[in-house]
Amino acid sequence: MSEKDLKKEILELKAQIRKLKKNNLGLVFEDKSEDVVEQSKSKVPVFKEVVKNRLDLSEEYPNNLMIEGDNYLALSVLNYTHKKNIDLIYIDPPYNTGAKDWKYNNDYVDSEDAYRHSKWLSFMRHRFNLAKELLKENGFIVCTIDHNELFTLGVLMDKIFGEQNRIGVVTVVHNPKGRNFTKWFSANSEFMLIYAKDVNRASFSNVAIDEDVSQSFDLVDNDGRRYRLEPFMRSRTETLRENKPNFWYPLYVSKDLNNISLTKKKDYYEVYPITSNGKEATWINLPETFSEKQNKNLFVAKNENGRIVIYRKYYEQQIYKNVWTDKKYQSEFHGTNLLKEILGKKAFDYPKSIYAVLDVVRMMTNKNAVVLDYFAGSGTTGHAVLEANKIDGGSRKFIVCTNNENNNGSGTGGIAESVCYPRIKAIIKGYKNKKGEKVEGISSNLAYYQTDLVDIEQIHKVPDEAKIRITYQAGEMIAVREDTLNEVEKNEWWQIFEGNKKITAIYFKEDKAKLEDLIDKLEKKNLPVALYIFSWGKNEYKGEYSSQNIRVEDIPEPIIEVYKELNRL
Repeated sequence: MSEKDLKKEILELKAQIRKLKKNNLGLVFEDKSEDVVEQSKSKVPVFKEVVKNRLDLSEEYPNNLMIEGDNYLALSVLNYTHKKNIDLIYIDPPYNTGAKDWKYNNDYVDSEDAYRHSKWLSFMRHRFNLAKELLKENGFIVCTIDHNELFTLGVLMDKIFGEQNRIGVVTVVHNPKGRNFTKWFSANSEFMLIYAKDVNRASFSNVAIDEDVSQSFDLVDNDGRRYRLEPFMRSRTETLRENKPNFWYPLYVSKDLNNISLTKKKDYYEVYPITSNGKEATWINLPETFSEKQNKNLFVAKNENGRIVIYRKYYEQQIYKNVWTDKKYQSEFHGTNLLKEILGKKAFDYPKSIYAVLDVVRMMTNKNAVVLDYFAGSGTTGHAVLEANKIDGGSRKFIVCTNNENNNGSGTGGIAESVCYPRIKAIIKGYKNKKGEKVEGISSNLAYYQTDLVDIEQIHKVPDEAKIRITYQAGEMIAVREDTLNEVEKNEWWQIFEGNKKITAIYFKEDKAKLEDLIDKLEKKNLPVALYIFSWGKNEYKGEYSSQNIRVEDIPEPIIEVYKELNRL
């Protein structure tokens, strides 16, 4: 070892000791350097669209993103385009079984690698730090794992996301038959570690994911929400009038049954909670609570054999268990076999059951959510988001990222181009199953990007010429940020994108000679405009040239600031 290398190793060991002194959680590992992380100190990642892979059905449909490349680079770009804008992160990372199922610095990590666990924890830590910055304050992150790294992963996620934000560890029985030839226990389960960004702000959607429970909600209101009617009267012994006198009071119902009131009105029925055999029972709510709920139209009156009965609307919800045993979660039938149906061949080892991901999406997102999977693999998460929209008419968007390495399945080509993209394309456009039957598509849009790098020499002191290079190559990345994905013009002075009835323009030059021409062109469009103007520093033009329709932003300094901050994580 050279003197230079020895000094470098000593410095790294001293840094590790300083970190260990601060770490009181009991998780000790040697933080191994990663090429892509070091690379990001002298190069900044951007997106470049692969136009031939664009699926552009209509502006009425959500714009989904697929990113091919190293997920560390993709997460870095997303910290500029989507910071604090992701509702749910669902990931299925390498499980570090020692079976050469993942690479670290371009080499497979096997069971003989003395630093196997340290490499895996370093790998995950770098990406968790970036991912955390993307979550909304009420967002969730779900990470699947098996027993190999379950305990270390839990401590790592506790440290990054906060033990107080750990809301569940769910056991999913995905292979009831188990694995043959195991020495001790035959594993038939894996686990989902679920964290909220802020447990005090997050909440589940309370949709029913069990089919039997869901089918019991057989009515739909004007907003498309499913509910069922339940009696508003309680009649158990402990809830009779004598035991709960404050819950005994009359309700007044109009002759046409359309109005229910606490106030006595002429020609209205007077209704008390009296059972069919004459017992004086009680209502479920106190009068003041009834009044609040009645303002939300939550009660229904019916005439049943000459007797007025009051019902309350009970909206779709379910108490979720932390052990999932339903057959729909079995990966063989609803993962491996489903993927064969879609692609016509075995193309990927161990894809997740579509239902395991779909139920997470339905539980943890609303209809307008953005869902990210940066270990996309076969594309199950993107597929699940589309299925969730099909079920409830939502407009959720997904962002999926995977590299394009050769996969371990029997398919040919890389994961991105031969598995993930064809699957999502088939789900959007429709496909024929093995029986030759047409499976209808789920209409949506998809833009396909690859990560690219711009050389800047060093992140903490970016030369002027590098700032110019970033500006010329940041167009697609800025378009993603503004959700205006269609490039309509590019020349040496500017680049223009349109989409969603708005415009994004990037002005490349410090020289303002042509800027007025660009502004005139943009104003004639009569659409909201985000205008990014090249500047050497920060906030040079943010207040200039603004009008009712034009919002001005600087470039590239805000991008550089984001990457500087990421390098400090």
